[in-house]
Amino acid sequence: MSADSWKLTLPCTRDEAEAIDAADDLAIDAVIMTTEEVEDDREHWRLDAYFEAEPDAATIAAIRALAPSAGDHPATVEHLAAQDWVTMSQAGLEPLSVGRFFVHTGDEAVPEGLRGFHIPAGRAFGTGHHETTSGCLAMLDAMAGESVKNAIDVGTGTGLLAFAARHLWPEAKVVATDIDPIAIDVTAENAVINGVDGVELIVADGALADPIMAAAPYDLVIANILAGPLISMAPELAAIAGPEATLVLAGLLETQRADVVAAYEACGCVLETVDRRGDWSVLRLRAGAERFVPNAPFDPKGRDGWALDI
Repeated sequence: MSADSWKLTLPCTRDEAEAIDAADDLAIDAVIMTTEEVEDDREHWRLDAYFEAEPDAATIAAIRALAPSAGDHPATVEHLAAQDWVTMSQAGLEPLSVGRFFVHTGDEAVPEGLRGFHIPAGRAFGTGHHETTSGCLAMLDAMAGESVKNAIDVGTGTGLLAFAARHLWPEAKVVATDIDPIAIDVTAENAVINGVDGVELIVADGALADPIMAAAPYDLVIANILAGPLISMAPELAAIAGPEATLVLAGLLETQRADVVAAYEACGCVLETVDRRGDWSVLRLRAGAERFVPNAPFDPKGRDGWALDI
């Protein structure tokens, strides 16, 4: 977001934050983020809504309705000069060490024996610091001894998970795809920064693109997006997975786990492992012994906003 923008801030509770994160479509033209203000305190959270134009009274009221606990607390509306708020939100993050990987946004030295990934704060989500991304890194790291020949990262964001797969399985074909062309541009830039080559980049809506279908089946499918899109995409992601393939799914709250698992079980997948991280869960599933063949057209419901990868 390079033009001037506006930010609205209200206090909220964790329950309200979870409800916001779980919503498929809030019908509000804003990017909404929730943040824990006090560690392990359900009552002290913050809601930040970012707008391309100054919010009017009706929009402010709609945001207020998302956080009833705020009561009469004044909504803080702040004008932001031309800048990239995603970069602002990611700047200054501490380095993160997960298994074989060391992820940093600054100039920190990489510890000996670890594969460093410099992911500058920038225009796409996925620096590794959110529980879903760090959980996926840990899940992939635990799979290092397994055979992977064809992997795909759906909703790649910054490319971090695709880069991790490339490091763990250097002989494998790795595809990184995202619905947002900016994310693919960012991934390409990050690949150069980190000396990663051989990752094929594709702009696509989920798996619905001829190059993705043509390269299937994949024996590793990674999708760190949101619960609604994960459920909607279950038939197409299962369809590109080979027999006994591994699916690593993230971007879902623990409260959403049952619905996501049910959607993939309906496509012949079996849940193997859950990595619970705070309110979030990372799932590892195993595809069926026979490749799944959808028996109905793909349903686009729930896909709205899936590019907001975390």
